[in-house]
Amino acid sequence: MDSYRYLAAWYDRFTGDVGYPLWADYAAARFREAGIEPGIVLDLACGTGRLCAELAKRGYETIGVDASADMLMRAMENTAGSEPRPLFLQQRMERLDLYGTVGACLCCLDSVNYVTDPRALQEAFRRVALFLEPGGLFLFDANTEEKFARIDGEAYVREDEGIFCVWQAALEGRRCTYAFDLFEQGDGGLWERVQETHEERVYTPEELVGMLRRAGFIEIEQRFEPDLAPVGEHRDRLFFSARKPA
Repeated sequence: MDSYRYLAAWYDRFTGDVGYPLWADYAAARFREAGIEPGIVLDLACGTGRLCAELAKRGYETIGVDASADMLMRAMENTAGSEPRPLFLQQRMERLDLYGTVGACLCCLDSVNYVTDPRALQEAFRRVALFLEPGGLFLFDANTEEKFARIDGEAYVREDEGIFCVWQAALEGRRCTYAFDLFEQGDGGLWERVQETHEERVYTPEELVGMLRRAGFIEIEQRFEPDLAPVGEHRDRLFFSARKPA
């Protein structure tokens, strides 16, 4: 399933409220806290590359990896003026294969939930550990069970010039399906409708910690970061950090 076949073209306009500078500052702060200065940072599931662009502004060399060719095309456009210029690779998380090691890995905006097969996510964590330098840091976030329960059955609307998007979330067991309807206005004023479906899996913190441990990570921490998930009093996003043994 190509989750971003249509949505990639509009992703940045629909996510204008995502504070990528805050996410980059958060990563840099965690690097300092861990006492590391990563020469290369891997942005796993990099999407349209806006976090890579922010990391480049802070002097980091980055590698962006994503499964969607459409999202990577946007990423190359968004980082055309970045220095150092990121390297982008089209790969699924569980098939991560780099040319060398990296000092840190980020996987942001609930991308781990998009890996709906626990075996594939376990393999993804194993491969992250494989390509991290000794002592390297792995940072990621995941949607909480509370969030999935809260959005079950809810419908959302986003509208911008020439585009109208409606999507609904439906939770069944451990899977949440997002059904997107996008209406795009053509040159003649007519509207064209396309549909796209995304799926995420509900992972408990215990499951994710267990996967990290089996992949060989140590110093595993969990925390909430309200500045990066400002949704009222809800704890929608849980942030994890883990280190590869030195």
